Amino acid sequence: SVSNKNVFRGIHFADVPPSQAKYVTVPRGAIIDFVVDIRVGSPTFGKVESFELNDINNNSLYIAEGLGHGFLSLEENTVVSYLVSETFHADREHGINPLDPELGIVIPIPLNEAIISEKDTNAPSLEEAITSGILPNWEECIQFYEFLNEGQR
Repeated sequence: SVSNKNVFRGIHFADVPPSQAKYVTVPRGAIIDFVVDIRVGSPTFGKVESFELNDINNNSLYIAEGLGHGFLSLEENTVVSYLVSETFHADREHGINPLDPELGIVIPIPLNEAIISEKDTNAPSLEEAITSGILPNWEECIQFYEFLNEGQR
């Protein structure tokens, strides 16, 4: 994907199984990448971690199935590249509003300068996502991870 400066994308996730694991890298530009544990029942449910990925540090990030993902572009024409475990299926994709105060995502720009799609700002809050039943379950994710690991033996 290509994003201009201050574009915020996410928080996105897919149904488990099969979900969509992602290996994220930034060959041009810079982002702050946000990973949210949205697996209901997880000991770290609701926690957010952030990482800077850019074309200087050349760091990459693996995001397992069942986790929410979003990023803030820090430069014009930032390119974010994904290696994914599954193809995109719109009917299995969901989002959580990145501005939900319960997530506590902190971005290093004034909020009124962030460019967020209508789709993302209209996404449910974390609480609404729990209530609607769209979030992945921790135990089901663990079972799916074990299933995937068995295929590696």
